[in-house]
Amino acid sequence: MFSIFLDVLDFAVPILIMIFVGLFGTGILIELGFMQRFAGLVRPLFKYTNLPDTCASAFLVSLGSTVAANGMVVNFKEGGCIDEKETMLCALLNSTPAYVREIITYQIPIVLPALGPVVGGFYVMVFILTAIVKVSAVIILSRIFLTKNRCMYDENIASKKVTLKDAVKGSLKRNRKLFTKIAVIYLSMTTLVFILREKGAFEIFSVLPLAEIFGIPSESIVPLTSYVASPILGISLLGPMISNNGISNIQAMIVLMLGSMFMLPMFSVRTLLPRYISIFGPRIGIRIVAFSTGISILVRFCMLIILLSIAS
Repeated sequence: MFSIFLDVLDFAVPILIMIFVGLFGTGILIELGFMQRFAGLVRPLFKYTNLPDTCASAFLVSLGSTVAANGMVVNFKEGGCIDEKETMLCALLNSTPAYVREIITYQIPIVLPALGPVVGGFYVMVFILTAIVKVSAVIILSRIFLTKNRCMYDENIASKKVTLKDAVKGSLKRNRKLFTKIAVIYLSMTTLVFILREKGAFEIFSVLPLAEIFGIPSESIVPLTSYVASPILGISLLGPMISNNGISNIQAMIVLMLGSMFMLPMFSVRTLLPRYISIFGPRIGIRIVAFSTGISILVRFCMLIILLSIAS
């Protein structure tokens, strides 16, 4: 048990430091009025939604840090500026810039060279399509379920002259309780996840029957199983099979979609759920993760159906 606790600290402390820096750093920018001034840069996107302009400020922050942006959203909610539905949609929209960051830092330098231009390009395209579907879903749902909220959270701050010292104090006052709550819940949830992993709770899926069902070669079971555990490992194993013609491009794409559909729920439970519950609480956090993961799986399922129809 002590070794698990050490593993939890090793995993969680760097993330909590990142959350701390993001929350308090963003809080200082809000106190100084910078976020209110620069929110206009992303407002063209928000004119198609019924989300308030405060969400534009958070979305701007999400370009650098999703966690810091969601911390802002929580502050907006606790300040009475947005309701629960607006909180969920703001958080969903905040998750989309991460796709751009991952394309630059992961897809282009790792996936494309490993899988080649055809299969790698397809994988990147699915990633981009998922982000587009999420943004579209937020726009549609906001127009169906929300009326335009004109609330401008702490809009009077931008007109005040605030010193850096006062901004730091204001940020600490605003975010101290929130960070403490996040840290306690995140450590608790991460400990639970690590205990479940130690007991094998995330190894309940067997991918062995999939080769016959979906018509992929039996030798692709190894990269498929590896992808579920680690996408980078699965991709590194799948690449040589593609280059040696051990598996066709279509079959490789099917393996990637199947692996993603199995991997995403486990990734969400292990990584996203503790983070979102610690920030938004159990009810909203679970809904956000379930909806976001559901969209990602739906996109891959639709692509899988298309690939199977082409392969048949």
